Amino acid sequence: MARDTLTGSRIRERRIILEMKQTELAQEAGISASYLNLIEHNRRRIGGKLLLDLADILGVEPSVLTEGAEAALIASLRVAALHARESGAEVDRLDEFAGRFPGWARLLADGQARIETLERSVEALSDRLAHDPHLADALHEMLSTVTSIRSTASILAEPGELDPEWRRRFHRNIHEDSARLAETSRAIASYLEAEDKAASESGTPQEEVDKLLEAADYHIAALDAGEGPEAVAAQLGAQLSAAARGLLVRSFTRYARDAAAMPLGKVLDAVVGTGTDPLALAQRFGTDPAQAMRRLATLPPNAPCGQVGLAICDASGVFTYRKPLPDFPIPRFGADCPLWPLFAALSRPMSVLSRALQSAGRQGGAVTAIAFAQPSGPPQINREPVFEAHMMIAPGMSRAGESAEEVGVTCRICPRRECPARREPSLLGDPIAG
Repeated sequence: MARDTLTGSRIRERRIILEMKQTELAQEAGISASYLNLIEHNRRRIGGKLLLDLADILGVEPSVLTEGAEAALIASLRVAALHARESGAEVDRLDEFAGRFPGWARLLADGQARIETLERSVEALSDRLAHDPHLADALHEMLSTVTSIRSTASILAEPGELDPEWRRRFHRNIHEDSARLAETSRAIASYLEAEDKAASESGTPQEEVDKLLEAADYHIAALDAGEGPEAVAAQLGAQLSAAARGLLVRSFTRYARDAAAMPLGKVLDAVVGTGTDPLALAQRFGTDPAQAMRRLATLPPNAPCGQVGLAICDASGVFTYRKPLPDFPIPRFGADCPLWPLFAALSRPMSVLSRALQSAGRQGGAVTAIAFAQPSGPPQINREPVFEAHMMIAPGMSRAGESAEEVGVTCRICPRRECPARREPSLLGDPIAG
């Protein structure tokens, strides 16, 4: 039932909330109770002065009775239904449900929003617990200390008398190990509860570079203006570690080469016609698709073609560059979905792969992923090439009528129950496909 035919239902719901009898409302509005009954059951349309009078009596704006739930609420309910396809929710009756039971509708929409927030938190914590070197070292120290305490305690628990000197030594060891265990536990608790985001990051050199690029929206105006990559890296990366500055110089050197081959002004003019098509852009500037993908990813946020995401990995699958999109997150480390065309490109070098993807369990539209792998350096005699893969992610689908393939972010938080590529159980409780 359309929303504009549910005015009567909204009048009835509002009247019940105010604990008014039908006869009371009809009397105050100057109409018969039987006529109000027909209105409340959507058998008579209502408008004009009568609508204004009823809205005034019920203490609401007329638009609340005629328009009902906002479009955003309907959209949230639709997303909740899509995330629980097996529930059999009547999607075609969402407008009626939101109009007749706005409180329950808001409760469900808020619950769906909370679920999505918790899933994102699980995703971030899972990535951190699996790959945070500081946390891994602390947990290793804790386990080693517990093992030491247990070994010493087992000796003391054995039958027979120990030499008093050895007994004192074992007691001293247990005391020292327990103190170290307590300190490690406190350090882990403080680390996990730290409110400062910088204190909770792993601090690896690559992650330092990723944070700097993210803060700059992946666009470095100084490099587009022709400044040297070493000077720009020294200026922007002054607070980075020495190892991170080395990675930053390498990243900025490639950025500068791309900017020289594809000047910013000319690229901005070109994308008006080519959009986010890296092949068309590469053909126009005489470059390879990977260079065009990198250039599209480093355009300013207000570029006429919009923003694209980019993932670059080496032959081992480890990311060397990552620019996620809101609708398509990219893990900070190489524990991502093996179904991404990024990895298929490594087995088919010099071939351009394009696929429409949909992030499983996420609100948002489909994206087009274009992947391309090529040797990362010049050819050498009797040496196998080292390949590097690029995957550009653009919002929307490149071909009309194309169906999007549902992929995950990483198996640990992927909601897909049946997936032949699943390598470990999901933290969300989904079993491995048999």
